[in-house]
Amino acid sequence: MRVLLVSYPEKTHFLAMAPLAWALRTAGHEAVFAGQPRFAEVINQAGLTAVPVGRDSDQARMMELDRNVAASGRTGLPEPYDVAEAPERGTWEYLSAAYRQATTWWHKMENLPLIPDLVEFARGWRPDLVVWEPTTFAGAIAAQACGAAHARLLFGPDVYGVTRAHFLRLRGEHGEDPLAEWLGSYTDFGEDLVTGHFTIDQLPPSLTLRADGLRYVPLRYTPYGGPSVVPGWLQEPPGKRRIALTLGLVATERFDGYTLDPQDVLTALDGLDVELVATLPEHEQRKLTHVPANTRLVPYVPLQALAPTLAAVIHHAGFGTLATTAQHSIPQLVVPGDTDSPAIARRLARQGSAITLPHPTPAAIRERLQRLLTDPAYAERAGSLAAEIHAAPTPNDLIPHLEDLTAHYRAQ
Repeated sequence: MRVLLVSYPEKTHFLAMAPLAWALRTAGHEAVFAGQPRFAEVINQAGLTAVPVGRDSDQARMMELDRNVAASGRTGLPEPYDVAEAPERGTWEYLSAAYRQATTWWHKMENLPLIPDLVEFARGWRPDLVVWEPTTFAGAIAAQACGAAHARLLFGPDVYGVTRAHFLRLRGEHGEDPLAEWLGSYTDFGEDLVTGHFTIDQLPPSLTLRADGLRYVPLRYTPYGGPSVVPGWLQEPPGKRRIALTLGLVATERFDGYTLDPQDVLTALDGLDVELVATLPEHEQRKLTHVPANTRLVPYVPLQALAPTLAAVIHHAGFGTLATTAQHSIPQLVVPGDTDSPAIARRLARQGSAITLPHPTPAAIRERLQRLLTDPAYAERAGSLAAEIHAAPTPNDLIPHLEDLTAHYRAQ
């Protein structure tokens, strides 16, 4: 079968989608990845075929024009999707206004550059299945235009599906529906344009958030961080308990810096009998005022190679970081970053393998890390989480199921 994957140009989202494309290709299927022209190089670096569509645009800059979206990016879920974590906010007045704002200043801005070319390509190439990033509704529109089955691929709790379910319960028969009005301007509207025919979920069961009535398909996350080289020092066993500090790509590429000051972590671990591996870009390393003797500074190291050597990790609750380290039964100290990170961090803390620290100080970081290293309950729960992850099908295992689902949902 032919499979079209599509996302707006968000590198971290693409990295979480690439392994499924690889699995499709090794199973003998055709798989291509569509994105804005400037994103083709990132797609090609992963060994995948790129389909440039639309025009280049700075989606992050456009979202900054909406103060609500820009502000919430650093504090949690943007409106209206904060309702998934705080249902008490979900009045009709709040949801209808927030959906209109998000549709106008986020979803349209993100998708408009893609839609015409993507629809034209889909009608010509005629994929059997379209897999789309959960806010890249252009993928659903293109799928409907050519009769393909289509699915969302998640990299976090399904705040989009849960919020949509809240909205539909309140709307009744006569309420406005900004998202449906917009999507319906391209094709006959159905709820699958919002939430897919089915949804591929890469979170383990204890961390998921799902909407009633939707079809979810579990998938084991496959770590991939882009082109990388394993350094020689990482091939030797650590002489001390090794701790990693990793704060992701988005904070410095899109925003004005980390929500956690890396210097606080270095100060907190100064003098402890541990080795701290801090992955910080060189421009962030230059901001440090003191680097303790037990700290190794590196601009980047492949996390899938570093993780098996760790006793604990300090991170921002980014999906890729969390899922990669969790596969190796590692206790986690989480200082939540942007968008859905606080929601993921809360679930991880409830699961029991992590401590969440929303307001970090050097003293608090030191105390919580020592607790992670000495209380066996965290390691035990980390082992349980790893078992959940490894119980899910790999991308290669999932392919036969995707073939069946595609045959079921594809227009005949």
